[in-house]
Amino acid sequence: MSLPPCATPALHQIAQTGFARLSAGDLAELSQQTPQSLQALNRAWTDLPPDHYLKDGGRYRRRRHGSWIWQADGNAPQQVPHRPHWQPTDYNALHGGMLRHFEPIPADVAQSPAFTGLLRGLSALFAEMARAQTTRPGEPVFDGRWFIEAHTFRIDTEGGVGRPTPEGAHRDGMAYVAVILIERQGILGGETRVFDADGPNGVRFTLTEPWSALLLDDARVIHESTPIQPQQPDVLGHRDTLVITFRAQSFQDPPT
Repeated sequence: MSLPPCATPALHQIAQTGFARLSAGDLAELSQQTPQSLQALNRAWTDLPPDHYLKDGGRYRRRRHGSWIWQADGNAPQQVPHRPHWQPTDYNALHGGMLRHFEPIPADVAQSPAFTGLLRGLSALFAEMARAQTTRPGEPVFDGRWFIEAHTFRIDTEGGVGRPTPEGAHRDGMAYVAVILIERQGILGGETRVFDADGPNGVRFTLTEPWSALLLDDARVIHESTPIQPQQPDVLGHRDTLVITFRAQSFQDPPT
Protein backbone atom coordinates (compact mmCIF):
# COMPACT_ATOMS: atom_id res chain seq x y z
CA MET A 1 0.00 0.00 0.00
CA SER A 2 1.11 3.56 -0.62
CA LEU A 3 1.70 5.60 2.51
CA PRO A 4 -0.40 8.73 3.13
CA PRO A 5 1.18 12.17 3.67
CA CYS A 6 1.06 11.83 7.48
CA ALA A 7 3.68 9.07 7.27
CA THR A 8 6.45 11.34 6.00
CA PRO A 9 6.97 13.44 9.16
CA ALA A 10 6.58 10.32 11.32
CA LEU A 11 9.30 8.48 9.38
CA HIS A 12 11.57 11.53 9.62
CA GLN A 13 11.00 11.85 13.37
CA ILE A 14 11.68 8.17 14.02
CA ALA A 15 14.89 8.38 11.98
CA GLN A 16 16.01 11.43 13.97
CA THR A 17 14.99 10.51 17.52
CA GLY A 18 13.84 6.88 17.59
CA PHE A 19 10.19 7.72 18.19
CA ALA A 20 7.26 9.69 16.80
CA ARG A 21 3.74 10.61 17.82
CA LEU A 22 0.66 10.37 15.61
CA SER A 23 -2.57 12.24 16.26
CA ALA A 24 -5.84 10.31 16.14
CA GLY A 25 -6.55 11.83 12.75
CA ASP A 26 -3.16 10.78 11.39
CA LEU A 27 -3.57 7.25 12.75
CA ALA A 28 -6.97 6.97 11.04
CA GLU A 29 -5.47 8.26 7.78
CA LEU A 30 -2.60 5.77 8.00
CA SER A 31 -5.12 2.97 8.61
CA GLN A 32 -7.36 4.14 5.74
CA GLN A 33 -10.22 4.27 8.21
CA THR A 34 -12.47 6.95 9.61
CA PRO A 35 -11.85 8.01 13.20
CA GLN A 36 -15.33 6.70 14.01
CA SER A 37 -14.50 3.21 12.70
CA LEU A 38 -11.46 3.01 14.96
CA GLN A 39 -13.42 4.32 17.93
CA ALA A 40 -15.99 1.57 17.35
CA LEU A 41 -13.28 -0.89 18.41
CA ASN A 42 -13.46 0.50 21.96
CA ARG A 43 -15.87 -2.32 22.77
CA ALA A 44 -12.86 -4.65 22.86
CA TRP A 45 -11.77 -3.07 26.16
CA THR A 46 -15.04 -3.72 28.01
CA ASP A 47 -14.47 -7.47 28.42
CA LEU A 48 -10.84 -8.09 29.26
CA PRO A 49 -9.92 -10.99 31.58
CA PRO A 50 -7.57 -10.36 34.51
CA ASP A 51 -3.84 -10.80 33.98
CA HIS A 52 -3.01 -13.63 36.40
CA TYR A 53 0.74 -13.46 35.77
CA LEU A 54 1.53 -10.26 37.69
CA LYS A 55 4.37 -11.09 40.06
CA ASP A 56 3.73 -8.09 42.28
CA GLY A 57 0.40 -9.61 43.28
CA GLY A 58 -1.57 -6.73 41.75
CA ARG A 59 -5.07 -6.95 40.32
CA TYR A 60 -4.84 -3.81 38.25
CA ARG A 61 -4.18 -5.25 34.75
CA ARG A 62 -6.55 -6.89 32.29
CA ARG A 63 -5.53 -7.97 28.79
CA ARG A 64 -6.01 -10.06 25.66
CA HIS A 65 -3.51 -11.02 22.95
CA GLY A 66 -3.34 -11.98 19.27
CA SER A 67 -0.71 -12.66 16.58
CA TRP A 68 -0.49 -11.94 12.84
CA ILE A 69 1.93 -12.16 9.93
CA TRP A 70 2.09 -9.33 7.35
CA GLN A 71 3.81 -9.56 4.00
CA ALA A 72 4.73 -6.52 1.93
CA ASP A 73 2.20 -7.25 -0.81
CA GLY A 74 -0.42 -4.75 0.25
CA ASN A 75 -2.80 -7.40 1.58
CA ALA A 76 -4.21 -7.55 5.10
CA PRO A 77 -2.15 -9.25 7.81
CA GLN A 78 -3.08 -12.89 8.36
CA GLN A 79 -3.98 -13.94 11.87
CA VAL A 80 -2.21 -17.09 13.05
CA PRO A 81 -3.54 -19.74 15.47
CA HIS A 82 -3.64 -18.44 19.01
CA ARG A 83 -0.27 -18.73 20.73
CA PRO A 84 1.26 -17.78 24.10
CA HIS A 85 3.25 -14.61 24.68
CA TRP A 86 6.91 -14.94 25.66
CA GLN A 87 9.74 -12.51 26.39
CA PRO A 88 13.33 -13.19 27.46
CA THR A 89 14.42 -11.92 30.85
CA ASP A 90 16.87 -9.64 29.03
CA TYR A 91 13.90 -7.47 28.03
CA ASN A 92 11.46 -8.18 30.85
CA ALA A 93 13.25 -9.06 34.07
CA LEU A 94 9.94 -9.22 35.98
CA HIS A 95 7.74 -11.34 33.71
CA GLY A 96 10.19 -12.71 31.14
CA GLY A 97 11.22 -16.33 30.76
CA MET A 98 7.73 -17.83 31.04
CA LEU A 99 5.00 -18.63 28.54
CA ARG A 100 1.99 -16.48 29.31
CA HIS A 101 -1.32 -17.75 27.97
CA PHE A 102 -3.74 -14.85 27.55
CA GLU A 103 -7.26 -15.05 26.17
CA PRO A 104 -7.53 -14.13 22.47
CA ILE A 105 -8.82 -10.87 21.08
CA PRO A 106 -12.40 -11.64 19.93
CA ALA A 107 -12.72 -12.54 16.25
CA ASP A 108 -15.24 -9.80 15.53
CA VAL A 109 -12.59 -7.27 16.59
CA ALA A 110 -9.43 -9.00 15.35
CA GLN A 111 -10.88 -9.63 11.87
CA SER A 112 -12.71 -6.33 11.49
CA PRO A 113 -11.75 -3.97 8.64
CA ALA A 114 -10.80 -1.27 11.16
CA PHE A 115 -8.42 -3.50 13.12
CA THR A 116 -6.80 -5.10 10.08
CA GLY A 117 -6.52 -1.68 8.44
CA LEU A 118 -4.68 -0.43 11.51
CA LEU A 119 -2.25 -3.36 11.41
CA ARG A 120 -1.72 -2.97 7.67
CA GLY A 121 -1.04 0.76 7.88
CA LEU A 122 1.45 0.45 10.73
CA SER A 123 3.13 -2.53 9.03
CA ALA A 124 3.64 -0.53 5.83
CA LEU A 125 5.04 2.47 7.70
CA PHE A 126 7.50 0.35 9.69
CA ALA A 127 8.47 -1.56 6.52
CA GLU A 128 9.44 1.73 4.92
CA MET A 129 11.44 2.58 8.03
CA ALA A 130 13.19 -0.81 8.04
CA ARG A 131 14.16 -0.55 4.37
CA ALA A 132 15.79 2.83 5.01
CA GLN A 133 17.85 1.62 7.98
CA THR A 134 21.10 -0.26 8.11
CA THR A 135 20.63 -3.61 9.81
CA ARG A 136 22.01 -3.46 13.32
CA PRO A 137 24.21 -6.18 14.83
CA GLY A 138 22.18 -9.02 16.30
CA GLU A 139 18.88 -7.74 14.86
CA PRO A 140 16.85 -10.00 12.53
CA VAL A 141 16.98 -8.76 8.93
CA PHE A 142 13.66 -7.45 7.58
CA ASP A 143 12.68 -9.68 4.66
CA GLY A 144 9.33 -8.10 3.80
CA ARG A 145 7.42 -9.79 6.60
CA TRP A 146 6.38 -8.59 10.03
CA PHE A 147 5.50 -10.98 12.85
CA ILE A 148 2.98 -8.95 14.80
CA GLU A 149 1.63 -9.28 18.32
CA ALA A 150 -1.23 -7.12 19.59
CA HIS A 151 -2.19 -6.63 23.23
CA THR A 152 -5.36 -4.96 24.49
CA PHE A 153 -4.65 -3.61 27.99
CA ARG A 154 -6.75 -2.05 30.72
CA ILE A 155 -4.87 -0.73 33.75
CA ASP A 156 -7.21 0.31 36.55
CA THR A 157 -6.88 1.78 40.01
CA GLU A 158 -8.21 -1.17 41.97
CA GLY A 159 -6.13 -1.25 45.12
CA GLY A 160 -5.30 2.43 44.75
CA VAL A 161 -2.52 2.24 42.16
CA GLY A 162 -2.24 0.74 38.68
CA ARG A 163 1.10 0.13 36.94
CA PRO A 164 1.12 0.24 33.13
CA THR A 165 4.75 -0.96 33.04
CA PRO A 166 5.49 -2.86 36.27
CA GLU A 167 8.78 -4.02 34.71
CA GLY A 168 9.99 -0.39 34.60
CA ALA A 169 11.76 1.31 31.71
CA HIS A 170 12.36 -1.33 29.07
CA ARG A 171 12.69 -2.46 25.48
CA ASP A 172 10.46 -5.19 24.08
CA GLY A 173 13.00 -7.05 21.95
CA MET A 174 11.18 -6.11 18.76
CA ALA A 175 11.98 -3.97 15.75
CA TYR A 176 9.18 -1.45 16.31
CA VAL A 177 6.40 -0.87 18.82
CA ALA A 178 3.18 1.14 18.59
CA VAL A 179 1.48 2.26 21.80
CA ILE A 180 -2.04 3.55 21.13
CA LEU A 181 -4.07 5.31 23.81
CA ILE A 182 -7.69 4.21 23.69
CA GLU A 183 -9.08 6.00 26.74
CA ARG A 184 -8.17 7.63 30.05
CA GLN A 185 -10.96 7.86 32.58
CA GLY A 186 -10.87 9.14 36.16
CA ILE A 187 -7.11 8.91 36.67
CA LEU A 188 -4.02 10.90 37.50
CA GLY A 189 -0.56 9.91 36.28
CA GLY A 190 0.17 7.62 33.37
CA GLU A 191 2.98 9.82 32.07
CA THR A 192 4.94 8.34 29.17
CA ARG A 193 8.74 8.48 29.24
CA VAL A 194 11.02 7.72 26.30
CA PHE A 195 14.81 7.65 26.67
CA ASP A 196 17.75 6.91 24.41
CA ALA A 197 18.82 3.32 24.98
CA ASP A 198 22.49 4.32 24.91
CA GLY A 199 22.49 7.87 26.23
CA PRO A 200 21.05 10.38 28.71
CA ASN A 201 18.50 12.10 26.47
CA GLY A 202 14.80 11.59 27.12
CA VAL A 203 11.35 13.15 26.91
CA ARG A 204 8.26 13.02 29.10
CA PHE A 205 4.66 13.60 28.05
CA THR A 206 1.18 12.29 28.69
CA LEU A 207 -0.91 10.71 25.97
CA THR A 208 -4.39 12.19 26.34
CA GLU A 209 -6.06 12.09 22.91
CA PRO A 210 -8.02 8.86 22.34
CA TRP A 211 -6.62 6.86 19.43
CA SER A 212 -3.38 8.84 19.28
CA ALA A 213 -0.21 6.77 19.03
CA LEU A 214 3.42 6.61 20.07
CA LEU A 215 5.69 4.84 17.56
CA LEU A 216 9.02 3.47 18.83
CA ASP A 217 12.19 2.16 17.26
CA ASP A 218 12.71 -0.49 19.92
CA ALA A 219 16.45 -0.88 19.36
CA ARG A 220 17.12 2.81 19.92
CA VAL A 221 14.88 3.79 22.83
CA ILE A 222 13.53 2.49 26.11
CA HIS A 223 10.11 3.45 27.37
CA GLU A 224 7.83 3.30 30.38
CA SER A 225 4.57 4.73 31.71
CA THR A 226 4.26 5.94 35.29
CA PRO A 227 1.67 4.51 37.71
CA ILE A 228 -1.90 5.79 37.72
CA GLN A 229 -4.03 6.76 40.71
CA PRO A 230 -7.76 7.52 40.97
CA GLN A 231 -8.72 11.12 40.32
CA GLN A 232 -11.35 10.84 43.05
CA PRO A 233 -10.95 8.65 46.13
CA ASP A 234 -12.90 5.37 45.97
CA VAL A 235 -13.88 5.93 42.31
CA LEU A 236 -12.33 3.34 40.00
CA GLY A 237 -10.43 4.82 37.06
CA HIS A 238 -8.66 3.19 34.14
CA ARG A 239 -6.26 3.65 31.24
CA ASP A 240 -6.85 1.59 28.09
CA THR A 241 -4.13 1.02 25.51
CA LEU A 242 -3.44 -1.11 22.46
CA VAL A 243 0.20 -2.18 22.17
CA ILE A 244 1.32 -3.65 18.83
CA THR A 245 4.82 -5.05 18.28
CA PHE A 246 6.60 -5.80 15.00
CA ARG A 247 9.46 -8.29 14.64
CA ALA A 248 11.31 -9.57 11.58
CA GLN A 249 11.97 -13.23 10.67
CA SER A 250 9.89 -14.89 13.41
CA PHE A 251 7.84 -14.45 16.53
CA GLN A 252 9.71 -14.09 19.79
CA ASP A 253 9.66 -17.63 21.19
CA PRO A 254 11.61 -19.53 23.87
CA PRO A 255 14.92 -20.96 22.69
CA THR A 256 14.70 -24.60 21.68
